[in-house]
Amino acid sequence: MLPGEAIAGGAPDTCANCGTNLTNEVLCSRAGYYIGTQCECGPYSRSQAYRTYEVAQSALNSSSFSRT
Repeated sequence: MLPGEAIAGGAPDTCANCGTNLTNEVLCSRAGYYIGTQCECGPYSRSQAYRTYEVAQSALNSSSFSRT
C-alpha cells in the first residue's frame, strides 16, 4: 500500500471515478479478512489481514486497525 491509500492515512472518502461514498467494512480476500473500502469500481483501500471475520469485525468496531 502506498501512503494515502487508506482512509485513515488520508485517502479520499469518495471514489473519484463513480462518486460512491466509501466506508470501512470487513471484506474477504485469499489472505483472509481485512478492513477496507470498495465501490462499483472495485477495492479501494485495505488494512492488514485478519484470520477470522470476528477478529476483523472487532478491530473495526474498536477502530484498532492499521493499513499494511
